[in-house]
Amino acid sequence: MTALIETDEHKALRSAVAALGKRYGRAYLTKVIADGGHPDELWSEAAKLGYLGVNLPEAYGGGGGGMAELSIVLEELGAAGCPLLMMVVSPAICGTVIARFGTDAQKQQWLPALADGTRTMAFGITEPDAGSNSHRITTTARRDGDTWVLTGRKVFISGVDIADATLVVGRMEDARTGRLKPCLFIVPRDAEGFGRRQIDMELQGAEKQFELTLDDVRLPADALVGDEDAGLLQLFAGLNPERVMTAAFAIGMGRYALSKAVEYARERTVWKAPIGAHQAIAHPLAQAHIELELARLMMQKAAFLYDSGDDTAAGEAANMAKYAAGEACVKAVDQAVHTLGGNGLTREFGLASLITASRVSRIAPVSREMILNYVSHQTLGLPKSY
Repeated sequence: MTALIETDEHKALRSAVAALGKRYGRAYLTKVIADGGHPDELWSEAAKLGYLGVNLPEAYGGGGGGMAELSIVLEELGAAGCPLLMMVVSPAICGTVIARFGTDAQKQQWLPALADGTRTMAFGITEPDAGSNSHRITTTARRDGDTWVLTGRKVFISGVDIADATLVVGRMEDARTGRLKPCLFIVPRDAEGFGRRQIDMELQGAEKQFELTLDDVRLPADALVGDEDAGLLQLFAGLNPERVMTAAFAIGMGRYALSKAVEYARERTVWKAPIGAHQAIAHPLAQAHIELELARLMMQKAAFLYDSGDDTAAGEAANMAKYAAGEACVKAVDQAVHTLGGNGLTREFGLASLITASRVSRIAPVSREMILNYVSHQTLGLPKSY
């Protein structure tokens, strides 16, 4: 049964990460973005304190926890205004996949470094013509003697410029059926034929987005992660944590925006009373808080199920959590900006940029419409529409 009340350990973790986030805050991240840099100081300190690898096995330098703990870290950093997007990718997706399915050599090579923050890994799944349909992935892998050769394209891949390698999702031919099946490969950033082009985004973030080209990238046999016959299982072992962490990212952002709006509503006085005394201001903020809390509850359920090893139930809950958090985040940010009025669009208060950022939680890593497709078909048993 899911514990509805956080343990003392989780409360302590939440408090400690919140204190770290407060020392950096939104001003720090805003300056990093303006300077075109990366939040290296925060990343390094979070790693040194054991937060980045809290979900990874203790045997490889991690904290021995799971998605429950890692989602707390990201949520609290987000609530302080300085979320680390690469946490979704490096320890949550790539670290989890390698920890569960990697060879001993892969675990030794990557997990301690991912845990202490000295190395990062990107995740490449989305393609220009596939979008949310992972069954249409065209990046292919073929054997050539004792090596693999990868060919294809990826798009909207975060942090490739700072990642030491990218965990690339491709497809290989099943010798028994002739059909293509998913597979995952670790591609070093300096691999020959592995190119990247930065995408010019209206959204300004510390983590840049890239289009990748794999032009006959030749990899050693041990670049394959896990069993080539269990590619789908391994893929979803990474996608469920991605959804949980996206929910944490969204909830943190929503909480940050809401806190700024509440602070403003207490202090801003019009007609001799704080504007927060008026129900037209207070009630929408209360609704935003309720919806964020409900989304967090579903996120905690998803993390609990995943950490318990129930991948099927975790898949349903993780999708629902991501959907709920995305909706709650967008509404919270919108209401926060509206509460501040004109001030909500100024650089001084720093909320306007969240209007664009909050939309990401509705779009990525899977759109809300695809989640509704999933729930209507998988949960409700309605005919498949796609």
